Amino acid sequence: MFKNLRENWRSFIAAYFFYFKRRLAIVFGFLEKGKKIFASLLYRQRGRFAQPIAHLWLGIFLFLGVVFSTAIEETVRGQQMNWDEAPAGNEVMAYGEEGLYNASTFATEGLRGEVVDYMVKSGDTLSSIAKMYGVSVDTIIWANSLSAKTAIKTGQKLKIPPVTGIIHKVGRGETVYSIAKRYGVEPQEIVDFPFNSFANDETFTLSIGQSLVVPNGVMPEDKPVVPQSSTYVAVVQGAGSGNFIWPTSGKISQRYSWYHPAVDIADKTGPTVTAADSGTIVSVIYSRFGYGNHVIIDHGNGFKTLYAHMNKIYVNAGDSVSQGQAIGQMGSTGRSTGTHLHFEIIQNGTKLNPLTLLK
Repeated sequence: MFKNLRENWRSFIAAYFFYFKRRLAIVFGFLEKGKKIFASLLYRQRGRFAQPIAHLWLGIFLFLGVVFSTAIEETVRGQQMNWDEAPAGNEVMAYGEEGLYNASTFATEGLRGEVVDYMVKSGDTLSSIAKMYGVSVDTIIWANSLSAKTAIKTGQKLKIPPVTGIIHKVGRGETVYSIAKRYGVEPQEIVDFPFNSFANDETFTLSIGQSLVVPNGVMPEDKPVVPQSSTYVAVVQGAGSGNFIWPTSGKISQRYSWYHPAVDIADKTGPTVTAADSGTIVSVIYSRFGYGNHVIIDHGNGFKTLYAHMNKIYVNAGDSVSQGQAIGQMGSTGRSTGTHLHFEIIQNGTKLNPLTLLK
């Protein structure tokens, strides 16, 4: 009895399997014929339906983009920066010539790279507005084609550049070098301003019509209304309050700022670079980018000094050096527009103004 039941059950399963197999074969046969017909139609129409199909897929992608845009934006923001660990107060992160570093704001508006419009209020003066934005009076005068005797009026709109200097619109044939020469600054100052952009970051090529910030630039036909500080001359002698001597000779081509936490000392003859204080060489790097060929000395008391853009380096990592010992030759390697030394003094990770320590 059980044997017959088992045989009947096997026959039943086999019949149903055969039935469904035939049905599936018929369905897939229809699908295959439909696919051939559709492919043949597209081939005969030679792409007539290609555009509608492309538009259909584009519409689907746009729909998905709108639906998931919020989630994507939150994910990207979370990856870019953890705001719980963001710098406090008025300290922000900026990207300058040498990379990412902390910088403190000096103006009410904070760090910015664009020109802003200011509506003159009752009681405003050029001096008060300049102080509010951390720029010179001359900067506002030049940006708005005013004169020293021009009186501003309530309701007047003034353009305020981001830093003291000139906003220059690039013309045909102009280069960083020609613009720097026109406004009496070193090309390196223009390159180092982090909000300036270039068509080619290696050759500093400019685009016709772009606006270029020229920090500390002066209109060639004008004399500054506000007296400018005198130019320092660096010499390899004397010691500052931090026991640092001048690391080379030449003239200061660029001073310390929030986007350039160093002092640049320039001399076309490429003089010798010496250790500003005794210490140990902790880093010797040869590079075509950023600092270029550079050396870092650890002075063992919380201070480090950095010497960048050198043409030649005479020391190796691990060497002990004494104050005034030659460590290399000034050059123009890395992100540099001319022969100079980019010199930094760093105390416990904070980049100080070398001019307050080199006397």
